[in-house]
Amino acid sequence: MKFSKIIIFFIFLVACSPQVTTSPTISPTNTPSRPIPTPRYDVTEQNQVEVTEEATATQRVTVTATEEVNAGEISTETPISNDWMTSPILPQPTENIRAIYEYGQTLGNNPNSFSIFGDCQARPDEFFGLFETDESLVASLTPDLQETVNQFYGSFNRESPTAQDGTTPGALLWIQWHRGKYGCMFTETPVECELRINNPSFVIIQIGSHFESRNTEYLRRIITQLIDRGVVPILATKADNRELDFRVNRDMYLLAQEFDLPLWNFWASLSDLPNRGLYTRKDRPLQGDIYLIEEAQEIQRQTGLEALNIVWRYATDN
Repeated sequence: MKFSKIIIFFIFLVACSPQVTTSPTISPTNTPSRPIPTPRYDVTEQNQVEVTEEATATQRVTVTATEEVNAGEISTETPISNDWMTSPILPQPTENIRAIYEYGQTLGNNPNSFSIFGDCQARPDEFFGLFETDESLVASLTPDLQETVNQFYGSFNRESPTAQDGTTPGALLWIQWHRGKYGCMFTETPVECELRINNPSFVIIQIGSHFESRNTEYLRRIITQLIDRGVVPILATKADNRELDFRVNRDMYLLAQEFDLPLWNFWASLSDLPNRGLYTRKDRPLQGDIYLIEEAQEIQRQTGLEALNIVWRYATDN
């Protein structure tokens, strides 16, 4: 018991630590395909995954299994591709997000709430918080984006269990990662806690600077959990290439295709900045170039809001 406490204490001392030292053990599971735009879909009983047991027969949304999770990778036969590099910066939404959103509204998801799953650079002070604290910044936005800020006011500047220093996909599925803060219980993961306390209709997933060997498997589990709750995931690439082969961004792109979800290609928005707007903190030299300069933060904030605006308006026909 004392040894476990020492390990947990060490993890929390290291802000933006390289990776979670203890990850949840998750067995491989069938991967659901995207929810269909219509309320019902015929599937075989063996591979059926029900979104909820409480939905009525006319509200039930089911999805089929498309492939087995394979040791945390997209597929052992998936060729290495850099197609993600030329993907548009802003999402190109499809009918699937509308189906997910509309289903979530039948479950009571808050249409004025979104969440962020990320590490230290996704926290309010580094990312979206200024949209609730800087009136001049909001006044400089286009009318459409100002409306989006008003729509989700209260979500931009809140601390959450899913946006913390050093967070990885595995940490989001670990019941001790939130440390019992943010109103979370130790019987629930950070994802479960955030869905309960914030009840979002959308989630921006921008995570991966602190990656793990089963990164993609954990992401797939998280995405499936969100879809099951009628929450629209907005997947995002990251600025750095700490893993040296771009696997995190590539797999995020492939996951967006697999689940037919919107992708915000933040990485592509930084092409005009020296070193893509990255630098190494003097107090954390071993972590390398993973931190964003101020100009890169401004681009992240602007393109992130634009991505949320596009997906929200498409999901609601607004």
